[in-house]
Amino acid sequence: MRSHPQSAAPAGYLSGFGNQFSSEALPGALPVGQNSPQKVPYRLYTELLSGTAFTVPRSEARRTWLYRMRPSAAHGPYQRLERQLDAGLGAITPNRLRWNPQPIPAVPTDFLDGLSCLAANAEADQTSGASLYCYVANRSMQRVFFDADGELLMVPQQGALRLVTELGVLDVAPLEIAVIPRGMRVRIELLDASARGYVCENHGCALRLPELGPIGSNGLANPRDFLAPVACYEEHDGPVQLVQKFLGELWATELDHSPLDVVAWHGNNVPYKYDLRRFNTIGTVSFDHPDPSIFTVLTSPSAVAGMANIDFVIFPPRWMVAEHTFRPPWFHRNLMNEFMGLIDGAYDAKADGFLPGGASLHNCMSAHGPDRTSTEQAINAALEPHKIDNTLAFMFETGQVLRPTRQALHSPQLQADYDSCWAGLDKTFDMQGK
Repeated sequence: MRSHPQSAAPAGYLSGFGNQFSSEALPGALPVGQNSPQKVPYRLYTELLSGTAFTVPRSEARRTWLYRMRPSAAHGPYQRLERQLDAGLGAITPNRLRWNPQPIPAVPTDFLDGLSCLAANAEADQTSGASLYCYVANRSMQRVFFDADGELLMVPQQGALRLVTELGVLDVAPLEIAVIPRGMRVRIELLDASARGYVCENHGCALRLPELGPIGSNGLANPRDFLAPVACYEEHDGPVQLVQKFLGELWATELDHSPLDVVAWHGNNVPYKYDLRRFNTIGTVSFDHPDPSIFTVLTSPSAVAGMANIDFVIFPPRWMVAEHTFRPPWFHRNLMNEFMGLIDGAYDAKADGFLPGGASLHNCMSAHGPDRTSTEQAINAALEPHKIDNTLAFMFETGQVLRPTRQALHSPQLQADYDSCWAGLDKTFDMQGK
């Protein structure tokens, strides 16, 4: 077996976002001048992985040419796995919901076994919407996986992961994210004893950088900080289980070789990673709290202009200097639907109860905002410049209502007393006060 050693660091990265990349693990493996020559160097097979329809505008096209030892078509029939993801939607509820972190399992559990769906706003066969998951694991995958239902935005909260993909290797740790394109084969290995995090399965338009508008040409996430892997192949003859997620179900086939055998590739439909600590935060230097859209890292647009299919928004360390201002997020009711997670530290609008690895869901027109303790502290705070530090929260925000799954609604991690964090916000109205 020739492969990237599991104990070694990745061979390197290609930088940029949305560009046409190319990489080869053997010199001269990448054809020059055409995509599919009659005879490919090293007697490889040509294969195209298309992430969009053929006739979309050039700016929207996502595709990558692969040059591999065996074509992906060389497999037997898939069989439905006995263990399935419990992603059935639960009863309709307008209530605000919050979950404690999922515990690390005591029995051997890989990424697929530890994946559970918390909420979704579309069936897996739809061309828009998203499904939101959490994962826990304590061992590396021995099998290989791909998702036919959407691209995967992975947000580690605890424990580093090694994503061994068809195009190469990405190491991703907490405070970083990774995106795996729809249909891209990957083996998810653990670099620490255990791992926990979040996954957004995006069924709609591929994630991309948001437009900057009046911000100008700089700020937020910079394209050069997104990293794609270099080519790195496995030459392995032996049994390998290949699992796919198809219309919400897990199906598997047995191969007699590793499917991660791509020797060279070029295109823009690639896995990539990004270090959230490189996000260039924009904020007010005068007064009032800016809309959370100012913290958007990646967005998937919808058919409605200005309303995202899914936005990935972060709340990183940042300076607060606004004068005469209630500095946490104000109380609000929103057309959008907000799923929040906490990667590190504490969130500035929740004094307690919102833990790293936990999650909350506030749907359309659900009234929410800072809890009582955070509100009282913000009203009485000395408005001096100060830095919110040692924190990183994030939000998956979408224009379609997110329905929690049956599993999430019956989870022992669901907090029964979440509403109580706003208890005690009594009337303070005073006709004499100004």
